Amino acid sequence: MKKESRRKFIGNLGKASLAGGVMVKPAAAAKAGRELKKRFIHHVYFWLKNPNSAADKAKLIEGLRKLSAVKTIQQFSIGQPADTRREVIESSYALSWFTFFKNGKDQASYQVDPIHLKFVEDYSHLWSKVIVYDTVDA
Repeated sequence: MKKESRRKFIGNLGKASLAGGVMVKPAAAAKAGRELKKRFIHHVYFWLKNPNSAADKAKLIEGLRKLSAVKTIQQFSIGQPADTRREVIESSYALSWFTFFKNGKDQASYQVDPIHLKFVEDYSHLWSKVIVYDTVDA
């Protein structure tokens, strides 16, 4: 077996990796690709007036799906509390509405969009409380 210097071995290993289409990335760099950047996040939590009403919950989901037609919404998610129970978890809400916007200007236009105004008009009778968390990059 031919003896090879450490430097040459590492150089050859790098060439082999590139030839095979494999690139070794540091863990931090790999995770950085998953981070959402330059997004305006609008997260709304709804508490229903009738929390045990499946019909009211279904009606609000219907309204949120209609609301998703606002053109400045890039992505959205309608959620409900997960079955996780720890002291730090708030799970008294009925539904959440999680939306991504390109920027604050797009989110501001969403607030006055006729579809959003119609949603509030048609569905606000269903909720007793709403809390909103808006976030931007730190």
